[in-house]
Amino acid sequence: MSTPMPTTTRAALDVERIRADFPALHQEVHGRPLVYLDNAATTQKPRRVIDAVSRFYEYDCANVHRGVHLLSQRATVAYERARTTIRKFIGAADSREIVFTRGTTEAINLVASSFVRPRLEPGDEILITGMEHHSNIVPWQLLCAATGAVLKVVPITDSGEIELDRYEELLSDRTRFVAVVQVSNALGTVNPVKRMIEIAHARNIPVLVDGAQAVPHARIDVRDLDCDFYAFSGHKIYGPTGIGALYGKREHLLGMIPYQGGGDMILSVTWEKTSYAEPPHRFEAGTPNIEGAIGLAAALDYLDSLGLDAVAAHESELLETATAAVLAIPGIRLVGAARHRAGALSFVMKGVHPHDIGTILDSEGVAIRAGHHCAQPVMQRFNISATVRASFGVYNTIDEVQRLVDGLHKVKEVFG
Repeated sequence: MSTPMPTTTRAALDVERIRADFPALHQEVHGRPLVYLDNAATTQKPRRVIDAVSRFYEYDCANVHRGVHLLSQRATVAYERARTTIRKFIGAADSREIVFTRGTTEAINLVASSFVRPRLEPGDEILITGMEHHSNIVPWQLLCAATGAVLKVVPITDSGEIELDRYEELLSDRTRFVAVVQVSNALGTVNPVKRMIEIAHARNIPVLVDGAQAVPHARIDVRDLDCDFYAFSGHKIYGPTGIGALYGKREHLLGMIPYQGGGDMILSVTWEKTSYAEPPHRFEAGTPNIEGAIGLAAALDYLDSLGLDAVAAHESELLETATAAVLAIPGIRLVGAARHRAGALSFVMKGVHPHDIGTILDSEGVAIRAGHHCAQPVMQRFNISATVRASFGVYNTIDEVQRLVDGLHKVKEVFG
């Protein structure tokens, strides 16, 4: 039998009240109450977000920026208010520094195409780390293939941490850009991005931070980080899918070419010439995901109302407790044991494929992720094909950690 979990956490959160806000949590799968531990892939949505999206479609459904009628005016106000909410949430100075995107992936591609590509010559270098998600690898590979630039990779240690000395050594006179993940989706490692930015800026090298896994778990201040760009997705922070945001320093955005052409990103169009709108609208061609932006703002307001410090403490307690309990099971090995981790617990079990573990846990009502987590180079670094990843959110409980542990003991029973 597994050892019972502690019954309390340090965090001053009323988790049962929070759970009542999330309709999806109150269901059974395979005849068992759902335990949702796949938050690093996408989070469930609180009623406040669902209602905000529904309310837009019920009462304010119209295009933004273009109509003189009342519905369009209301939609525009809500859409731009959402931009202001994001600005405040991540500590930006100006709402014009917030560009709506489909998510982190599109935000990184936007920067690659509109900011970095015009500045590259053959032999120039882009620096990333060995723990990046595919969305912070593939755009740079495509860019290097198109321009003759070279992609450099900072190695990671056996514990899943960046080799900071090697990072500094790899910055050269040919380095034109750095792109680094703040929290690894595959390992949970929290990287020292502020220090990395300081080191790069000492050489006048701009830095993009992939904050997709960081924003849900800690308070972010882009001005304190002094990053040049910061990208995150709504669906990982209790908001809708298909919406995200890119923060860019105003001076950078003003000098960037459009990412896409179309409606709402122009000042004027003639057969001879097109002039472009000021940022951020320059980068938001076409009808935007209006309801997604409104829903994302509702999600950020919701999380802010809970107290981000309390949220971080609660999730830290869950991760600490789960790590100790899972490692106590014979045959389990942690993949990524960095000193600073957030959100996710990644592991393998001797003699059992992660997909088999995921299938058995699903039969017990426990939803986790098994696979390479869109981070195949990380898997290659540790000589494995996949891991089991349990990732935690504001609504998870110690009892659910116990359900995970009980499910892993069931796996042990099945596979001997």
